[in-house]
Amino acid sequence: MLPSPISGEGGARPRSGWEGEGRFPTRKALLARAKWMRTHPTEAERRLWTLLRDRRLATFKFRRQQVIEPYIVDFVCFEQRLIIETDGSQHAESEADAARDAFLRRRGFRVLRFWNNDVLGDAEAVATAIAAALRSLTLPPLRGGPLPLPKWERG
Repeated sequence: MLPSPISGEGGARPRSGWEGEGRFPTRKALLARAKWMRTHPTEAERRLWTLLRDRRLATFKFRRQQVIEPYIVDFVCFEQRLIIETDGSQHAESEADAARDAFLRRRGFRVLRFWNNDVLGDAEAVATAIAAALRSLTLPPLRGGPLPLPKWERG
């Protein structure tokens, strides 16, 4: 049985119902969860996917519910190393999300988070913000591993 989508993005934290209870989920479990999440999106994820799919936004390719071990991210553009997350109120001031974002940044990703009500209420502003992020840093094709962190994220 898979956890409720209300509980978040899945991955990286021990929870019952995953293989190897009390440990991080296996790759197989993450892939199964990601597949389930693609077929059961939240309304905000569904709305955002209509803006991102088929290279509709600035011709960049996005994938949804993608495994980046040990996490599952809502949307990712690998070409620009940009991750987009849609969050409900359970993510407000979440230490787990902060740790997750730091992990992803160390691997060369930028993370943008939007509240579900912003995606549902003002999708045009969200699309504009994502397009600006895509234009702000055009990266060369990834060869030989992750890119170094931008200087503003080095600590």
